[in-house]
Amino acid sequence: MRIATMFTTAAFAALFSVSAMAQTATPSTTTTTTPSATTAAPAATTTAKPKAMKPAQTAVSKACSTQADAKGLHGKARAKFRSDCKKNGGKA
Repeated sequence: MRIATMFTTAAFAALFSVSAMAQTATPSTTTTTTPSATTAAPAATTTAKPKAMKPAQTAVSKACSTQADAKGLHGKARAKFRSDCKKNGGKA
């Protein structure tokens, strides 16, 4: 009975490890694009990138963090204060 259990366990382990390896993708090192597709690609990649914070938003966020530090806020109280502060444009 022990041998059958060990064999079954080994079979399941082998089955799952093979399926896990089959799902990993290998990166392609060759590209087959036409010149017209190459000119369209940079426009598509610029829209896919996440937007960076604007300098004004960053300044407001820093101002709210400074105010929260001055008040000694931590945890949920700090998060709520910063959220309200940013909604008001950096003014508590």
